[in-house]
Amino acid sequence: MWPVNKKIRVMVVDDSVLARTMISNGLNASPQIEVVATSFNAQDARAKIDKFQPDVMTLDVEMPGMNGLEFLKQLLPVVPLPVILVSSLDLRVFDALSAGAVDFVRKPEPGQNETFITSLTQKVISAAGAHVRARPGISPVPSAVKAASAPRTPLGGKQPALPAPPLLGNRPMDNIIIGLGASTGGTEATLEVMKRLPADIPAMLIVQHMPTGFTQMYAERLNRLCHMEVREAKHGDELHRGLALLAPADYQMRIVRSGTRYTVSCSPGEKVSGHRPSVDALFFSMAEQVKCKMAGIIMTGMGRDGADGLLKMRQAGAYTIGQDKESSVVYGMPMVAHNIGAVQIQGSCEDIAGILLRQLQRW
Repeated sequence: MWPVNKKIRVMVVDDSVLARTMISNGLNASPQIEVVATSFNAQDARAKIDKFQPDVMTLDVEMPGMNGLEFLKQLLPVVPLPVILVSSLDLRVFDALSAGAVDFVRKPEPGQNETFITSLTQKVISAAGAHVRARPGISPVPSAVKAASAPRTPLGGKQPALPAPPLLGNRPMDNIIIGLGASTGGTEATLEVMKRLPADIPAMLIVQHMPTGFTQMYAERLNRLCHMEVREAKHGDELHRGLALLAPADYQMRIVRSGTRYTVSCSPGEKVSGHRPSVDALFFSMAEQVKCKMAGIIMTGMGRDGADGLLKMRQAGAYTIGQDKESSVVYGMPMVAHNIGAVQIQGSCEDIAGILLRQLQRW
């Protein structure tokens, strides 16, 4: 938790003077933030980091010379500084998150500067106390592995970073549903869980707080790097074994039961617990609708979205897992869930898959 009486020192890195001015003025409007330096490229930023000792840095992904991704790869192993990416709709943002950036915000469309600054301010405050870990790259699952276990999504690629987990086989897994929710730091934490799960995992539903336009790209990234099929959810999609559905940005995803058949509804709706998509919206619907076995997982993120819903799931008989403090970028959501009794067992993002699989084998 960041000290209440201490301002968060921020460095703004962007090659556009207009962007630097807009971001600096916007962040300085917050009583919790002080912009102590600005920079126009990676070389200038590296020199100023040692001088100004910022607590958080905002970083443009697209810059002349060394781009934001390459800068992060050089910086974070030496200086574990929380970094918020400022990005257009660009796949490189996920590579930068994999390199250790804490979070990202989408560059504003015309007339959206105020919304952009509000979002960036919240993310800077969240990132100030973040646990930063530089991370190695991860290779996609090769087509031969994926085609053999999940022929719906044959994909090419390099050899996987991890061997394919053993299939669950003919065990009765069709009557199990898994829900997972995450926020700040969750794109990589969720991947750490998903890549350790087999292709025939029970149906999964995932909520990750993310700007509009990025959820489809994130689902495609998970699909490349994991063994099961992963895609962005569409209204009416039916759940089945071997499929993981990601809530689309700016839509609430809930589960709907019709007899023994389960589908998802995706609708604009109101924000729940301050978010759309909301982990609570999904978890509350699971507690109410799911009549078979279910598991809930809550991971890194600021605030308490998902905590109350996970408690309802546990009260409805679900097996519940929370990410531990040591591996969380921001130990907020899982901490609240643990404190209110919603979590049965905690584990690191690397260990959660094993915890889940052991429970599945017991069912």
